[in-house]
Amino acid sequence: MLEQLLQLDKDLFLFLNGLGTKSWDGFWLFITNKWNSIPLYVVLLWLAFKNLKLKKTILLLVTVALLITVTDQLANFFKYGVQRFRPCHDIEVSAVMRLVKSYCGGKFGYFSAHAASSFALATFFGLLFKGKIKFIGVLLVIWALMVAYSRIYIGVHFPLDVITGIGIGILFGWLFTKLYIFTTLKIKA
Repeated sequence: MLEQLLQLDKDLFLFLNGLGTKSWDGFWLFITNKWNSIPLYVVLLWLAFKNLKLKKTILLLVTVALLITVTDQLANFFKYGVQRFRPCHDIEVSAVMRLVKSYCGGKFGYFSAHAASSFALATFFGLLFKGKIKFIGVLLVIWALMVAYSRIYIGVHFPLDVITGIGIGILFGWLFTKLYIFTTLKIKA
């Protein structure tokens, strides 16, 4: 059963990765680069300050830093614990896939830290600003989906790596939102 699931994952990866074209490579490389999301983070910080004021925004920054640290380190724990090769290191698919980046990355890829972190942030801010800022949750989920898909497009993660990262990100985004809300109940504006 597990072997069939992993083979299906490889087949789906080859299909999705094979849809890419040179004309779109630059776009997906831009999306997958974490530094290119800094303007989004600045907007989210500004919205937080505008809606929450200084003390709660400082707490938000600490919470988000912990959230990213937890999702990233958990991804590393799983990568070295599970030791599933990235597609670009998997001999069954590496010869027939498109590697868009100039390098493959680490040897192991289960699960995607990019997918986990982007969905953790999308969930956190989407829940935090729900009802306050129209469509923010939808926009953040679209951004997170693009980041997650970019990992398959450029050839560094299998779909199951990405799906697991999405699930972990949503779970921890929700947990940290609850933690933040609980903590802010103790703080006066």
